[in-house]
Amino acid sequence: MAKILLIEDDSETAEEIRDELFERGFDVEWAADGIEGLAKARSLQPDAMIVDRLLPGIDGLTVIETLRKEQVRTPVLVLSALGAVDDRVRGLRMGGDDYLTKPFAIVELVARMEALLRRPVESRETTLKVGELELDLIERTARRGDREIELLPREFRLLEYMMRRADQLLTRAMLLEEVWHYKFVPATNLVDVHMGRLRHKVDGPNETPMIHNVRGAGFILRASP
Repeated sequence: MAKILLIEDDSETAEEIRDELFERGFDVEWAADGIEGLAKARSLQPDAMIVDRLLPGIDGLTVIETLRKEQVRTPVLVLSALGAVDDRVRGLRMGGDDYLTKPFAIVELVARMEALLRRPVESRETTLKVGELELDLIERTARRGDREIELLPREFRLLEYMMRRADQLLTRAMLLEEVWHYKFVPATNLVDVHMGRLRHKVDGPNETPMIHNVRGAGFILRASP
């Protein structure tokens, strides 16, 4: 039984969500404000969280940002009455994994929670290593052997995602959803452009390639021999 932490100050909304999730077999713990929610997130270690953006005490985005800084990677669904694109983007950039605008259909909330829980659980290491490639998640630095690699924020996130799934084929659709948070697959070469820049930085002129393009399928990061 998955344990869900719901942080929502509106009691009617919270009751509706709790009842539906209980019926679906989830164990739901409720917190009515940001201070209580942050404390329960730390103590209960839930499998997933639903966090309202506007909360008394501490706002929802601050709760999420605080947990991410503490290396808590519990998947989070952000709820908000603010539906503008900039608001959704900010919620995702602060550490949310998905964003649902109020009012919403309760069946959609359940579906989104189930999707979050199906995602692979990311490890809590502070350093990732694949072959001679090393990523420091605290200092936000990257190295290949003795060579430092300067990465832009999106390149860092893209490389982190690939290193956590080394030797796995990653499709463009997967990368668009997980790195760019697209919920649909647009007709764009966005992934290819960023991947080209990342490959140029990771694979130096005299180094064995680590990032491989699988024609028509996607990309794979492999440890160099």
